[in-house]
Amino acid sequence: MSGMGAKTTTDFNTFRRAAGRLVDVRSPGEYQQGHWPGAINIPLFSDEQRAEVGTTYKQQGRHQAVELGLELVGPALASLARALKEAAADDPALRIYCWRGGMRSNSMAWLATQVDLKPQVLEGGYKTYRRWVLEQCSRPWPVKLLGGRTGSGKTDLLLALANRNVAVVDLEGLAHHRGSSFGGLGLPDQPTTEHYENRLVEALEQHRHAGAQEIWMEAESAQVGRCRIPRDLFQQMQAAEVLEIQRSTEERVAQLVAVYGHQGGQQLADATQRISRRLGPQRTQRALEAIASQDWATACRAMLDYYDRCYDHELEQAEERRSIDLTGLDPEQSADQLLRDQLISPLPEPLDGIHL
Repeated sequence: MSGMGAKTTTDFNTFRRAAGRLVDVRSPGEYQQGHWPGAINIPLFSDEQRAEVGTTYKQQGRHQAVELGLELVGPALASLARALKEAAADDPALRIYCWRGGMRSNSMAWLATQVDLKPQVLEGGYKTYRRWVLEQCSRPWPVKLLGGRTGSGKTDLLLALANRNVAVVDLEGLAHHRGSSFGGLGLPDQPTTEHYENRLVEALEQHRHAGAQEIWMEAESAQVGRCRIPRDLFQQMQAAEVLEIQRSTEERVAQLVAVYGHQGGQQLADATQRISRRLGPQRTQRALEAIASQDWATACRAMLDYYDRCYDHELEQAEERRSIDLTGLDPEQSADQLLRDQLISPLPEPLDGIHL
């Protein structure tokens, strides 16, 4: 596609502040690899068509590639125009981007103008957005960590704090993973690390914009399932203050049973086998026997010692650490307690939700 003479390119900062639905016009595979959170995908080419046009460009040149693109897109123009209209809904403004802000996005912007929409195209495309994301990863953030042994209910507590206007970034929620060998059970497929970075930075940026003086995260290892926390941000996490919550073993076991007990014996057994070398033969056997008999509490206890030792080792690296015993308190009560004790501070103003 040639771009058809569209002159709608906008610099990144203006594009980011502008109104209008975000539309990613790259192929489905590119979109799946990573996209601007909140953008919908209206691909100009399928993955196969994109590959075909790219091969033609390399082997025969730009003119032949443009002709092929026109042939491929021509029959789909009406459906593409309808999709753009549906994306715009009641607001004619659209923000459109492709990989480099070139032919695909400008061609779709031209099409949008033909159906009375008002598109803007991101100058530099998704490459510009990714460069901004990586820059944000390396800037200083007011990170503070919520720690606690496995089963302490840290995620539930963070979510309760978020409902009380505390700046929270749910690292596990963004990754669709709870961080252990069992962490992916019952959750959607994980995003790529690239898209995880995009989602993480957007959450951080929202809190920065709201004036957060502290941003709370769960104490994590560098890897959350297959998603990796950006190196520069993880280094800041390693140097951050840790607030460790403590609960009784009975409460922790009950929490783990509530989260994992309904996942089914085979999935739990498979996850146990994945860490069998670290558990050792005796604990592995005890856990597998308990899983086979659906004795979820005994299975959890068989593995807690291993996870506790791993956590305690990591916690020893924290330069600054405080502890509070929240035994007997549910997440809502625990959040209220932390705010009453002024161990955690809310944002100065209510925070609007963000959909990632």
